[in-house]
Amino acid sequence: MTLEPEESAPESSDQELSDAVNEALAEVEIDEVAVLTSDLQRVQAEYANYRKRVDRDRITANEITTAVVLSELLPVLDDIARASEHGELTGGFKAVADQLLAITTKFGLTQFADVDVPFDPNIHEALMHSTSPDVKETLVTQVLQPGFKFKERVIRPARVAVTDPES
Repeated sequence: MTLEPEESAPESSDQELSDAVNEALAEVEIDEVAVLTSDLQRVQAEYANYRKRVDRDRITANEITTAVVLSELLPVLDDIARASEHGELTGGFKAVADQLLAITTKFGLTQFADVDVPFDPNIHEALMHSTSPDVKETLVTQVLQPGFKFKERVIRPARVAVTDPES
């Protein structure tokens, strides 16, 4: 009688071992699916970030290229302004000048040339300097050459004469 329980004990431990192996395999399969799912999510997130970075870089490169082209046109715009001041901007040349000004404005080029505003070294270049008891802070008193901005980026600072308060 002692032999029978010994024979059934190995069968039950084999069954328990088989069940344990099956459970471990099921956990491993679930873990593989979870790992593959997390890898897929990570790769998708990396790709989405890559696309956003490439789109942002493409926009920045486009803006830089446009700013370079517009900055090359500034001497032409200065010549057009001088011709207009002297009354030499007439006929067909006036039409071409108006078209050029419209196109540069369409691309986002803006001119700034304000007088009696506080001097800002980020947007002004002081070429002349004087002092006066009438001013309380450094002011732009004369614009010698207007400045230009492209989308809030200064392409050329305004060249100005400034007046400081007397000490």
